[in-house]
Amino acid sequence: MSNAPTNASEYGAIDKVIQCYIDGAKSGRGADMKPAFHKDATIFGYIGVDLFAGPIQQLFAWNDENGPATELQARIASIDLVDTVATVRLELENWTGSRYTDLFTLLKVDGEWKIMNKVFHLHT
Repeated sequence: MSNAPTNASEYGAIDKVIQCYIDGAKSGRGADMKPAFHKDATIFGYIGVDLFAGPIQQLFAWNDENGPATELQARIASIDLVDTVATVRLELENWTGSRYTDLFTLLKVDGEWKIMNKVFHLHT
């Protein structure tokens, strides 16, 4: 276990990636959130009893169909950072009437933080 201090700018860079995702949710345009994700990113979660799983492009298409979430409230609940990997827990209220908890894994790729995986929980 490393006791080395973590550069605070890394947290800021991760926050910007997550904000890009949130901004895309608010605009309802998948293309707006796409820069936050690695091209090979994946998504997993349940919508009711149905598993929503696969390439992240499914999220972009869903977001385009779902439309703008102008009343969305988002809060980063935690960021855990270890050198070139990070996890983020994001709480989302009123994404067009629904509440979600998103768990992201991020990797620093070529000097930039990218979301590699999104796992979500749709609250009932």
